[in-house]
Amino acid sequence: MHVHIARLRATEAVTARFGGLLTRDEQERAARFRFPHLRSSFVLARGALRILAGGYLNTDPAGIRFQYGPKGKPCLAGAARLRFNVSHSGALALFAFTLDVEIGVDVEEIRPMPDLQQIAAGYFSAAEAAELVALPAERREAAFFRCWTRKEAYVKALGEGLSSTAPESEGWTLHDLDVPGPYAAALAYLDDPRALEVLPAVDASLLLDPG
Repeated sequence: MHVHIARLRATEAVTARFGGLLTRDEQERAARFRFPHLRSSFVLARGALRILAGGYLNTDPAGIRFQYGPKGKPCLAGAARLRFNVSHSGALALFAFTLDVEIGVDVEEIRPMPDLQQIAAGYFSAAEAAELVALPAERREAAFFRCWTRKEAYVKALGEGLSSTAPESEGWTLHDLDVPGPYAAALAYLDDPRALEVLPAVDASLLLDPG
């Protein structure tokens, strides 16, 4: 079980090199982003995914083909054993890879949330929401995002959307992930605990020229 961390910052020239790895559909999707920083983040994250997956598969990153589940969860086309999931927030992206089991990862930038309690009431269990409110005010935002990323990683592994209810979680493993900066992150997969390696964060540009 590997988790790669990439900082989504690069020059326009480097971003264009990442964009050259994308399919026409991915390039069109990138073009639909209204704000340049969101467009750049998408291009860097999708290009980085292709580079990392290409390394595991020993294949050309630009030649990798994805397919999508009913709720949009991506996977490799065909009967590949390699499973992956991706999440990015702010300037950070996480890429999780393993073999043969469904996997979900989520990262969220810890930031002010004026409507934190209302969101928790709608998406957390009653016990989780009560525990959150019981915390000192200065600890609530970090706790909120820790709980949110755990839930989101689980439902991403399922390929479903986040809601206040979820299927039976027996047989699943959940990890909180230690990531740099003001972020919370979590990983979930349907298996007994596996050896987990979280690789050091790197600038996305280094993935193009790792040597």
